[in-house]
Amino acid sequence: MSLFDRRTLLLIPLALAACGFEPVYAPGGSGAALNGQVQVSAPNTTESYQLVQNLEQRLGRSASSGGAYALDVGVSTVTRAAAITTTNETNRYSIDGKATYTLKSNETGQIVASGSVENFVGYSAAGSTVSTLADERDAKQRLMVILSDQIISELYAAPGLGT
Repeated sequence: MSLFDRRTLLLIPLALAACGFEPVYAPGGSGAALNGQVQVSAPNTTESYQLVQNLEQRLGRSASSGGAYALDVGVSTVTRAAAITTTNETNRYSIDGKATYTLKSNETGQIVASGSVENFVGYSAAGSTVSTLADERDAKQRLMVILSDQIISELYAAPGLGT
């Protein structure tokens, strides 16, 4: 390793500190600020139940008293045919999902973070009816995991949570 490479390697942490980078799970970081402190809104559909379940797994369930923050989430999905044969049979479907979220402080009532995330998954419809339904259910579960991970990432990146 050359002297230049060693100096560059030593300067990287300084550069990251200068740009405002701070670890999410460090004491006082946004991960620590949200862990066990977020009351997620009650689900009203199967998809929203799965989304809330994934969010609570990642953020930790808040105490019965509510926690410091309230997270309102909404989810919508649209299923589209993605691969159609020449005989007009659908072999593959795509599920587009969109989740909106608003994180409010229970203390001040102010909106701390809000936004929406979108993604998609696909599944095969080439098998039997039972396997197609199982594939669809699995695809929706995967989509809710993806959307909840995206929401968590955006919440962790929200300014002012770790202060």
